[in-house]
Amino acid sequence: MRAERTQAMQDRAVRTRRAILEAAAVVFEDRGYGAAKLTDIVRLANVTKGALYFHFDSKEDLAQAVIDAQVIMHAPVTPQEFRAQEFVDVGMVFSHRLRHDVLMRGSARLTLEQNGRELDRAAPYQGWIDLHTALLVRAREHGELLPHVDPSGPSRLVVGAFAGLNVMSQTLGLDLDREISALYTSVLPSLVVPAVAARLDTAPGRGARVLHGPDEAARCDCSSPSAPVPAAVG
Repeated sequence: MRAERTQAMQDRAVRTRRAILEAAAVVFEDRGYGAAKLTDIVRLANVTKGALYFHFDSKEDLAQAVIDAQVIMHAPVTPQEFRAQEFVDVGMVFSHRLRHDVLMRGSARLTLEQNGRELDRAAPYQGWIDLHTALLVRAREHGELLPHVDPSGPSRLVVGAFAGLNVMSQTLGLDLDREISALYTSVLPSLVVPAVAARLDTAPGRGARVLHGPDEAARCDCSSPSAPVPAAVG
């Protein structure tokens, strides 16, 4: 019985922490770091201020946890026939999550902000660069890359372009998923041998299809945005 109570308390603590993180992400996305108030986060999460301080020492600590969620949620890449397809899927899946996951949107907003200079914003950028690079290295090992390609350069280019396209998409009201699709479609011919490039799926909605499968993605209309896309890092 004691073990059950302990487990129940642990489960409740996990749920409370998640609720606080998601509420913080909403407030940070809406108002930015500087204008965000812990009282608003507590109210939205429906928790006490004591509960918030049990999990997080300060607004800075909470904001850092929201930023770090982007790194923590780097899900394992779903294996594909080609490593180059996995390279594409990383960005397409993240594009999908930016549209449908409030924690990712809040993390993305904080990553680009200049307020809160004490926050460590490097990890999301470096994490995405490292992941893209590792996948291109594997693609090279499988003979999928053109001979001249150095995996690190294109990886930085894609991550930086993703960040810029996200900012532009928000500003101009463009569909981020289509912009990221166009990015990979444009870049791949200079990286991948033609026989492989011709068989890669870079079409809009690829992220939803990877996460949910083609049928479920179509049924739930997962390729449609649920909220405006924030300015973010790729």
